[in-house]
Amino acid sequence: MEQTSIPQFFYQQITFKPIEVRDVSLQGKTAIVTGSNTGVGFEISRQLLDLGISRLILAVRNEEKGNIAATQLSTDKSSSHTFDIEVWKLNLSTYDSIVAFVERTKSLERLDIIVLNAGIAPASFSLNENTGHSECIQVNYLSTALLAILLLPIVKKTRANQPEASHITFVSSEVAGWTSFKQKNEIPLLKALDKPGKVNMLDHMMVSKLLGQFFIVELARIVSRSVVIINSTSPATVHDSEFNRDHDKTFSGAIAKKFIKLYANTAPVGARMITDTIVNRGEESHGYFFSFQKPTP
Repeated sequence: MEQTSIPQFFYQQITFKPIEVRDVSLQGKTAIVTGSNTGVGFEISRQLLDLGISRLILAVRNEEKGNIAATQLSTDKSSSHTFDIEVWKLNLSTYDSIVAFVERTKSLERLDIIVLNAGIAPASFSLNENTGHSECIQVNYLSTALLAILLLPIVKKTRANQPEASHITFVSSEVAGWTSFKQKNEIPLLKALDKPGKVNMLDHMMVSKLLGQFFIVELARIVSRSVVIINSTSPATVHDSEFNRDHDKTFSGAIAKKFIKLYANTAPVGARMITDTIVNRGEESHGYFFSFQKPTP
């Protein structure tokens, strides 16, 4: 296995097109997808429904938008199988919201699939008003890590009601390996990342993904794959999601957007790679990151 370099990534981005996941039945299973009212998260949800998921929980910051997404998913669904779509509030900017969300999951009899997809790529630096940490680091790394940790006892409890281990799949990115990570020798690290000033926000987002990847590898090391299979995967570059919405509003971002559309995936195509990791990868994928459907350091 080779690290995905930038030239390799763009070659794959242009030449590799994942096919739809088929011939898999998720009937009877329960899934949570965070950041699921739009973009890749919405399309992952659609694809899980197409595969027969019985209970789908859309974990979203804005419940109104979540309800609109749920209605659209229900309306678009052509399958005759019975399913339930629920909208649960989850704001990764506040610890209270995360704790309340996890408390609600204690009522679930089974929890087969957790897709931690929510994330941000802000164009300007800001501090989270609740924690004082960089908002980008807070949402993409700290809060996502906390959510995963707090969900572990839930999946351990529901394991007895399921024929196989649960899956926790983090939506990550190849950019985790591209950051210069200038703060890597700073102690304490978070204090350095929280420092306002002239911040390269693209690299800052990459750092948040790298920290997340460090966490995923360590979590997989200490948690048994017989209880929960932990992995991460990338949708590659997607041009019609809202992940880069802040950058798209800038002059340089608007120009870049026109170029990105020439080679990037649509959200449904990018989501196929996430769905593949969720349903086609078993215990052998524990702790791995998948790039273009291949395990990659």
